[in-house]
Amino acid sequence: MTSEDAVTRWLSADEQQAWRAYLRGSRELEVALERDLADQGVSLPEYELISMLSEAPEGRQRMSALAAFIVQSRSRVTHTAARLEKRGLVRRIPAPDDGRGVVLCLTDAGFALVGQLARIHVESVRRHLIDPLTAEQFRALGEAMQTIRRANAAVGAEETAAR
Repeated sequence: MTSEDAVTRWLSADEQQAWRAYLRGSRELEVALERDLADQGVSLPEYELISMLSEAPEGRQRMSALAAFIVQSRSRVTHTAARLEKRGLVRRIPAPDDGRGVVLCLTDAGFALVGQLARIHVESVRRHLIDPLTAEQFRALGEAMQTIRRANAAVGAEETAAR
């Protein structure tokens, strides 16, 4: 046994099985949700972005805040916004409080599309995630993911502070 093996906490057989089930299940879920939106010509990241904008005051949000909220890089949000802007669903404007920031605004066409897509997306979430689980399993999943979010937020804050 090497010294690296002595400090590495390898996954047990049960942990490995659960980890691989999570990886495959989460990827299959994302593919299914993506497929159901693709029929409408929208990707899951595009829907997530316009959906979050539709819930923001006046359908507006700073792009940096939006990137943090949907857990995507600023660069990816910029590319997604550019695609949506070309389709007339959003527009970018300078942030009123600082010249460097950019605010993303949902257009009337964007609001209308979110309204159409919301039913499709909710039905997809129910069919592919909620309905296969018992209420207890779904509640436990939500609690587990909140625990993971809190733990990762704490690690991220520690890493940022260390820089």
